[in-house]
Amino acid sequence: MKLDCCNRCKFYSRSPHLVCTLHPAGVEGDICPDFELDLTIPDDEAVAWYGEQWQPEGASYYGDDLVLEPVQQMTLEQRLDLLDSHPLFTGRCSNCEMPLRQTEPPRVHWDCEYCGWVDDSV
Repeated sequence: MKLDCCNRCKFYSRSPHLVCTLHPAGVEGDICPDFELDLTIPDDEAVAWYGEQWQPEGASYYGDDLVLEPVQQMTLEQRLDLLDSHPLFTGRCSNCEMPLRQTEPPRVHWDCEYCGWVDDSV
């Protein structure tokens, strides 16, 4: 018996006469013990074979994992300004322009030791 997941398996024969190379006539039961996801199948073919995966608004699939997109509360202009001014991207304090030293492990907070500016973006 051919299962729904057979079309996505790397052992699938893609033949009208055989199900797969390991189980030519199919498997007995609802689960194939040898199923391995074929990562070489392009996404558009996978949708055609396997059926489109449901996803809520504001989320998308990364491989087989559903990933929620972060809620953006800033406008495009605010985000561009952040790229131009935040020490994470510039290496300098947003207030006094003094260079901020890199740390190991990398910083999470970019507070300035010189002028007291506090990074409240995290």
